[in-house]
Amino acid sequence: MKTPKELYYQETHEWVKVDGDHAYIGISDFAQDELGEVVFIEMPEVEDQLSKDDEFATVESVKAASDLIAPISGVIVEINEDLEDSPELLNEDPYENWIVKIEIEDKSELEGLMDSDAYQKMTSE
Repeated sequence: MKTPKELYYQETHEWVKVDGDHAYIGISDFAQDELGEVVFIEMPEVEDQLSKDDEFATVESVKAASDLIAPISGVIVEINEDLEDSPELLNEDPYENWIVKIEIEDKSELEGLMDSDAYQKMTSE
């Protein structure tokens, strides 16, 4: 399983990539592997306000549907529209194919997330 070092991870298998005052949020390689073949994603709307721990999207696979939980708070400034037509991109590369881009509300929330080593340890237990 890939777990890029520059990302933050959450126990519910979402990742965060910080880019200045913005962050990209997606699902981990572990999550896409557990879900299996992704067939649909219900996306939020641009300008939706996310609060940490809110459900913000649903990923459906041939096995199950899984709600995605916001790892940090912020306002959605962009969604990855490619996923609406090609949700299987999450299986191909879950780190390249982010789900939402947000304007970060409180960077201190990042401190509650795991680094790649902690996340790898959690997913290997």
